[in-house]
Amino acid sequence: MYKSGDVILAQIQFTDTFEIKKRPSVVLFEEYGNFVVAGITSNLRMEGISLSKDEGAIKESIIKLNYIFTISNKMIVKKLFSLSIEKKKLLYDELVKHLDDLIS
Repeated sequence: MYKSGDVILAQIQFTDTFEIKKRPSVVLFEEYGNFVVAGITSNLRMEGISLSKDEGAIKESIIKLNYIFTISNKMIVKKLFSLSIEKKKLLYDELVKHLDDLIS
């Protein structure tokens, strides 16, 4: 099974269309067979957390903190790699900051 910090390839529906494509994302957590994930993009102009080839990405990428969604385990194609403990901590710290900004 997949766990927090795993970078996966999954069938993702885009927010502005009904089109579904295979895209990378990072697992935030799993609950009842569903996975809450953050999308990953190779568009380096986007805001988020950088992800390098040295860390396992196919190309330099960004973990998008503004693109979080839930998928079923049936939508996951495969695991690509896992984030380091340091990168996973950075990801969760940044998510908490964003959530704190919402209630401040």
